[in-house]
Amino acid sequence: MRSCSVCRRLQVVPGCHDDYKQLAHYHYREGGPGPVTAVFALKPERSLPGVSRHTTVGVIVYSTATPELELRNVATANFFTGFDMATKLALVNRNIRRISRLIIDPRFRGLGLAGRLVRQTMPQVNVPIIEAAAVMGLINPFFEKAGMKAYAATTPAHTARLIEAFSVIRIEDAQLIDAEAVQRRLERLGAREAQFIEHEIRRFLQNCGRRRNMRPGLERTRYVLSELAARPIYYIWFNPQLPVSKGTRK
Repeated sequence: MRSCSVCRRLQVVPGCHDDYKQLAHYHYREGGPGPVTAVFALKPERSLPGVSRHTTVGVIVYSTATPELELRNVATANFFTGFDMATKLALVNRNIRRISRLIIDPRFRGLGLAGRLVRQTMPQVNVPIIEAAAVMGLINPFFEKAGMKAYAATTPAHTARLIEAFSVIRIEDAQLIDAEAVQRRLERLGAREAQFIEHEIRRFLQNCGRRRNMRPGLERTRYVLSELAARPIYYIWFNPQLPVSKGTRK
């Protein structure tokens, strides 16, 4: 670890909305984390060089869970299926919390602090199940290192179709991480191939809300490739001290 002496001088403490606000601008998602149920912060036990003891180094936010997730059903052997919506919502609210935000100050990244926040706080939330989703899960699997189990989502049909279309014009999946290189390739296509991939890109963008009418160019290519890469991993942790409540199970 690059700075273990710094890590030893950080502590996980109960947090508040102000701790989240200090770091919210570093998070890639816009908007808030939803109905919050718990916040924990990582703070110095005492002042560090250039860092006040009141500085929030990291924050983790727990929120209520959505009533329906396909991969949750896989992970729980369909325990939360087969109910009317009101019953399902009550069952999910009693048993599950989701990690809706996990942010580390960029100055302290690469020290394993995200995994530490997850590992140390999950038992303190006092529910049977903790879940999370992360687009970057395959690249930085800190949720798994903290004890959560990963479930990969299947690739949506419209995403698979566009990846296959890029392959037809000789741009393979592994090359879809370099927007500038892909854009140069698109600009060199012959008329027939250009017409084909333009049709497929426009078809794909129909699933992208206000971005559906983006004009061709590097900005659109960057956006499309970011959407192709956004294949979230679902994570789940079962609290060994708290079995899932079956109070409303039929």
